[in-house]
Amino acid sequence: MTDVFPEPPPDTEVETYVPTRAAGLRRLRQFLPRAGNHYARARNYDWGVARRSNVSALSPWLRHRLVTEEEVLLQVLAQHGPRGAEMFVQEVFWRTYFKGWLEQRPSVWVQYQRDLRDALATVESDIGLARNVADAVAGNTGIDCFDHWANELAATGYLHNHARMWFASIWIFTLRLPWQLGADFFLRHLLDGDPASNTLSWRWVAGLHTKGKTYLARPENIAKFTMGRFNPTGLAKCARPLVEPMEHARVPLHLPQVRPEDPFVLLLTEDDLSGASILPCQPVAVLGLTACQDRSPNPVGAVVRDFSNNAMNGVLQSYERSSRTVDDWSVPLISAAQSAGVKTIATAYTPIGPVRSRLDLAEPLLRDAGITLVRVVRPYDRVSWPHAKAGFFGLRKKIPQLINQLALTAETK
Repeated sequence: MTDVFPEPPPDTEVETYVPTRAAGLRRLRQFLPRAGNHYARARNYDWGVARRSNVSALSPWLRHRLVTEEEVLLQVLAQHGPRGAEMFVQEVFWRTYFKGWLEQRPSVWVQYQRDLRDALATVESDIGLARNVADAVAGNTGIDCFDHWANELAATGYLHNHARMWFASIWIFTLRLPWQLGADFFLRHLLDGDPASNTLSWRWVAGLHTKGKTYLARPENIAKFTMGRFNPTGLAKCARPLVEPMEHARVPLHLPQVRPEDPFVLLLTEDDLSGASILPCQPVAVLGLTACQDRSPNPVGAVVRDFSNNAMNGVLQSYERSSRTVDDWSVPLISAAQSAGVKTIATAYTPIGPVRSRLDLAEPLLRDAGITLVRVVRPYDRVSWPHAKAGFFGLRKKIPQLINQLALTAETK
């Protein structure tokens, strides 16, 4: 199925990633006719930054939920049907799978952060490692494709999914650098940088997510799927899986059932900028807080910061509000509730990651101030995440059932 495009399409299609819902919906309309057979046949090809017609490139808007998974799935299925859109639908559910899986194994995120801090400390004391990491992130390794992707990521905030896999494999198995530092590089520079998808994808390449199963970047595979743009030499010929000393036990998935009944302040975060759509009524006030800077101990790329901040401020314009970046979220949250004369703050449920950490730290202080924090779970997450218990297959076989549930939910709105 992957040998049907001997030449990339002649059209030029450069996505500029404007951080608005309107731009995300415009990209969805543009991609929609190609979400069926064309996507299934061509999705693995990386034709370069100016040839993105074979992928949706919707992930930056989905990451911030300026556009939601439900919207994308329902529109794609309406045009192509379950069989015609099967490959693309599965790709959407991969992001859902990673989020649900990490929700049930939060220790993976905790361990990643701990290991990242240790790796960064080692870089400070190891001149050789520091030089090799600096060369890798600057695109100065001498591996043509890797160096190109490093520069493309920093400049645009996006990489084709296949390029991400090749990059991670070369980082781990050819350059032999700590995978946590590579995952951190991605999280700092990807517009769609997501704690679950990013961390677990790097672990999958390394052989940690599916124990013993690694991904090896092969020169012939890179040459084929980049249409000869790259033909690297000197890549690792084997990929021995990494190991870790601990097991990450699955914990029960707890998704609160509560919804705000009293007048409330709406908190918007970069994890879900459409959060107002899942609440039962209009808020009395709105507050926007960002945690983009918490993605890493290192500086987050300007492209990522600008997208996240501008996306937030664009949404808040309709409420005549602006976003804030503070270390202690309890202070502006308590102030907003007291100014509005309410005892409830409602927000869309946030999965494992920096925003969740900020809310978890703030909640006890809110409680002490007599303020209740209500985290409202999207129906899409509630029905999907419980099936992300082990491998992707467990969720994949439930996709028809989940789609039917989503369709019924959409009909009742």
